[in-house]
Amino acid sequence: MGVRPILALLALIALPLSGCAAEVVPAESAMAVQDAQAAPSAAATTPVRTVKITSIKTTDATKGVLTVVGQITPAPVAKSRVSLQRWSSSLRKWEEIGHGVTAGTSITIPPKVPGSVKTYRLSIGAQAPYAAAVSPMVSFSHYVYRGIFKKPLLAAGGKGHPQFNVVPVSEGPRRAEAEVLADKAGVVWGEVDSTGCRWVRTWLGNITDGTIRASLLNGSKLVGTVDMKQETETWLNRDILGVNRLRLQIADVKSGYGPIVAIDALLLCTN
Repeated sequence: MGVRPILALLALIALPLSGCAAEVVPAESAMAVQDAQAAPSAAATTPVRTVKITSIKTTDATKGVLTVVGQITPAPVAKSRVSLQRWSSSLRKWEEIGHGVTAGTSITIPPKVPGSVKTYRLSIGAQAPYAAAVSPMVSFSHYVYRGIFKKPLLAAGGKGHPQFNVVPVSEGPRRAEAEVLADKAGVVWGEVDSTGCRWVRTWLGNITDGTIRASLLNGSKLVGTVDMKQETETWLNRDILGVNRLRLQIADVKSGYGPIVAIDALLLCTN
């Protein structure tokens, strides 16, 4: 046999072998695709618990009650503990500010907390076969009433020997009370920091022997005013959203010895 017939025979033998080797690659690729598709399917069978806040609101602005309602699905074991957490920017971590126990899929938590603009979430621990879970974060402005003099007066003044006397904390721990007075035809005023506040609620008692005028001002802009006759009391309540420096002013209208007025005032604030 010559060289050419031998080479031709070798070529015929090599062709089927090359074809068999080429067929292995698609088979391996197909297995890889099947494995990739099988992974999500396996993960989907792992039980998942969802938590969400369905309602968040201030339910008592005087006591500072913040009520948060949530839903947990599937329902956990009855009376499971759920934590209400608030993000602390200063500590850079979540802090628990209250907790409650579940009833079916529902949870209601009403902690008493100061006014704030914060971010909140609900958290439940692990319960086989479910891992621990937290809700999406919710930002909320919690407004609470506080004494108007909780923060010191920014300034005070007037004319006719004005006196703006805030009741000391030992006698008025709410920091809401003051007594103001001036001479006949006089004026007395005090300014407070009202940043973060949206409402002022002011009780006034006119102790003098004539008529006085009580006013709320934002700089030189009048927010509200009321005239009071001798030995009467009234309320002066106004929306002060956006007012950062609130002035409370008492002026004599017509009296024998000048204005003397008792004040008990609260601000609705997030701070």
